[in-house]
Amino acid sequence: MPSFSRRHVLAGTGAAAAAVAAPACAQPASSRALAGKTFLITGASSGFGRLGALLYARQGARVFATMRNLPRPEAAELQQIAEAEKLDIQILELDVLSDTQVAAAVAEAERRNGGPIDVLVNNAGIVIGGPVEVQDLEAARLAFDTNVYGYHRTARAVLPGMRQRRGGLIVNVSSQQGRIIMPGFGLYSATKFAVESMSEQLAYELAPHGIEVTIIQPGGFPTNVGANMNRYTGALRARADARHTAGYPEMVARMGGRQGGGGGGQPDPMDVPRAIAEIAALPAGQRPLRRPVHPGPKPQEAINRVSAETQLALLGATPYGPWARAVLS
Repeated sequence: MPSFSRRHVLAGTGAAAAAVAAPACAQPASSRALAGKTFLITGASSGFGRLGALLYARQGARVFATMRNLPRPEAAELQQIAEAEKLDIQILELDVLSDTQVAAAVAEAERRNGGPIDVLVNNAGIVIGGPVEVQDLEAARLAFDTNVYGYHRTARAVLPGMRQRRGGLIVNVSSQQGRIIMPGFGLYSATKFAVESMSEQLAYELAPHGIEVTIIQPGGFPTNVGANMNRYTGALRARADARHTAGYPEMVARMGGRQGGGGGGQPDPMDVPRAIAEIAALPAGQRPLRRPVHPGPKPQEAINRVSAETQLALLGATPYGPWARAVLS
């Protein structure tokens, strides 16, 4: 069977508008590797989102940094840095739980940009720990609404514009736990497994439109996610029913008190936005479907390989074969 690359499919749709640039991770912060690109980032108040907003703008991009509950100190601080460095960072209010806010923020970003967004970075997410039995429906709904439906909302909002232009990149921040299971993390893995599946399906369906999808798989990094996890998990523990907590005394004792982790190696939170910047700077058709990011062990890599082989075998002889080869080759 003939071999296809993603570049072949993109070229076949007339969407190979390649931006020739060296990998961003190999260039200094002053590089203009992302000049001419427009980013929209969710969850830009802290962590990977905030670091990414500054990095992409420093590399020449126009950045719409979105966060909920404006005005807030984090927004003011980011705006001050942008003004001091003359960076094109514009802050918009966007709560990924709100259909209305997602639609309004994307529409406003497209209006200010004078056209569709080039790169959507779905970054906003939460972790609520504890045994699955202890996770009540309030916790389960919040986890899925933020980590899965939030990504779905923003992707649906940007895709009509990207399809009209026949180009674009959606970056979905997943996790090592989108491929592996760690007991005691509640439904977090379930949400990230869903992100992995939804993202790969999107990648196949969008290949004919010249739009690419990349899944970022971070390991543990020292960001605000740990403090936020303890806040959400502590609230869950406080309202949990003893009928459910009684079976897991050791896990329940740790709920709300986990330390921010690194998961081995010396993790630098900048590694994630650097990887995203590198991928966004690649020519269309050369961007990977998945990118593990962590200096320590990456146990999901073996699963990624087996998954790609399985999908190619499953879809290769079907009408979707060219899409699968374009995404996975």
